[in-house]
Amino acid sequence: MNGAIAISVVGIGADGWDGLPETSRRVLRAAEVLLGAPRQLDLLPAAECPGERIAWPSPLRPAVPGLLAAHEGRTLAVLASGDPSFYGIGRTLTETLGADRRAALRVHPHPSSVSYACARLGWPLEAVETVSLVARPLAALSAALHPGRRLLVLGEGPGTPAEVAALLRRTGWGATRVRVLEQLGGPAERILDATAADWPYERTDALHVLALDCVRDPGTLRLGATPGLPDEAYEHDGQLTKRYVRAATLAALAPAPGELLWDIGGGSGSIGIEWMRTHRSCRAIAVEKDPERAARIGRNADALGVPGLRVVTARAPEGLAALPTPDAVFIGGGLTVPGLLDACWEALPAGGRLVANTVTLESEALLADRYRRHGGELVRLAVAAAVPVGGFTGWRQAMPVTQWSVTKEATKEATKEAQEEEA
Repeated sequence: MNGAIAISVVGIGADGWDGLPETSRRVLRAAEVLLGAPRQLDLLPAAECPGERIAWPSPLRPAVPGLLAAHEGRTLAVLASGDPSFYGIGRTLTETLGADRRAALRVHPHPSSVSYACARLGWPLEAVETVSLVARPLAALSAALHPGRRLLVLGEGPGTPAEVAALLRRTGWGATRVRVLEQLGGPAERILDATAADWPYERTDALHVLALDCVRDPGTLRLGATPGLPDEAYEHDGQLTKRYVRAATLAALAPAPGELLWDIGGGSGSIGIEWMRTHRSCRAIAVEKDPERAARIGRNADALGVPGLRVVTARAPEGLAALPTPDAVFIGGGLTVPGLLDACWEALPAGGRLVANTVTLESEALLADRYRRHGGELVRLAVAAAVPVGGFTGWRQAMPVTQWSVTKEATKEATKEAQEEEA
């Protein structure tokens, strides 16, 4: 792929050739090679588009560089459903070409399935959340379920609506209205409508969008959008950062979109899970030495809508060596393990955050020493709950938690090296 390459990406809808603007038609007429799914290629009239037709292989992404290289020097047109830059092939091609060659890529968008769906339903596009289940776990939908929310779900195949309805019934959202909008914009357009509890269709048209009007069933545990989920939301054996301390811990960790957290001594996985729930692009790795607890973390992550949480069953610090660089580290256990605190500190880049919680005097002494050396904040979190005392009510104090939080600053040596490189 050293020579010039010109690629046009053309969005096409269920209405096929008739629905394309003339600019897109001209591109397809002139293309020497037409790449796309068989369904998309079949929408093009042979008399209008004489170029060589090549269907995408499966899996698609690994094959893209080789296909581009094989047809270098020829005029390529790639077909995409709807808007190629919305969960489409446009992103794959952009990443494959790299920043220095993106100028060779021309995208000709068509209305996306989401735009069509909102037009049919009368929903304002900017107020609707879209969840893609294409090559993604079904459990990812759970994090987006909130009463009164309108969701559009991009399905992977004809069985997706039935799978979504089953998930909704299983997790306490059976009253949710589910509509499947098939073949949007085409002559075979159709809408199927029922609640998740009464969903009658095992299979639908493969080309569809699901529209959900979310309704929580009576008695289903309410899960908010902020950290501090009810303790009852987790399966655990007692190794759980409790709700109010968890909320304070996430506030200190301060997750931002796209960032990676190491959750050391994962326990039930609550810190990593709620880190990932703050934004769909947040990532987390839970490190837990106990295999039973590690499996439990995975189950909790699925149940709470963040199946992408990575669980590493290993002892720390030995299990940290091969992990990608974190933006933040939480240590919920094992502070007295030799080398653990040092390994976590060394792994952090400048600007990275570290938060450590403890309830023991021995670990508290370690945190006090690091506070003197590195600064940050050292706080004690105390929570008391009202409980019956005979015929009256009194306070029951939970064990106080000592928390050290700190942002790693660039060292003088690192700053000097950066200045020399800039010079």
